[in-house]
Amino acid sequence: MAGEFEQLVAEFERFQAGIRDADDRFAGLGAMRQQLTELRASAASPDGGVTVVTGPGGAVLDVRFTEAALAKGPQALSATLLATLREAVGEAARRQAVIVEESMGDDLGLVEQVLETQAVAFGTTVEELRSKLTAEQPAAPEDFSEQRVLRPADPPTAPPTAGPSAGDRFLRNLFDEED
Repeated sequence: MAGEFEQLVAEFERFQAGIRDADDRFAGLGAMRQQLTELRASAASPDGGVTVVTGPGGAVLDVRFTEAALAKGPQALSATLLATLREAVGEAARRQAVIVEESMGDDLGLVEQVLETQAVAFGTTVEELRSKLTAEQPAAPEDFSEQRVLRPADPPTAPPTAGPSAGDRFLRNLFDEED
């Protein structure tokens, strides 16, 4: 009977460990959701004439053209735009996979799946995309805690030295006329 009890206790402890693991994973869902909402990825054409900014799910948020890109003609502009769009959407997908994997664990191998799929779709290698992935990691936010945020205050200016207001003049004239 003691053996059965010890077995039940061991199973209960494994069950509790599983619950703690699930709690830990789900505790980070709010932060993961925030990161995904704020996700921005951008790509520029090799000549810098076309820039595309994407958000979560590869949604296109902005497309910018230089005058030089517009002067290339419709076919060249179209080809450059499509290539730049693919790169920006691919970058967004890679970043999303990293965010999800960091929050949920790498049990699914999500980043590897995305890299392998993109390698086939883009006609490149997983290693090439992996090198882009490490280059795409956003820089740590700059620390401005020791810097003034607002510009220095302008030196105080002297109040205007205008004469009496229109209301003051009216009242003075009113009383002056009665005398």
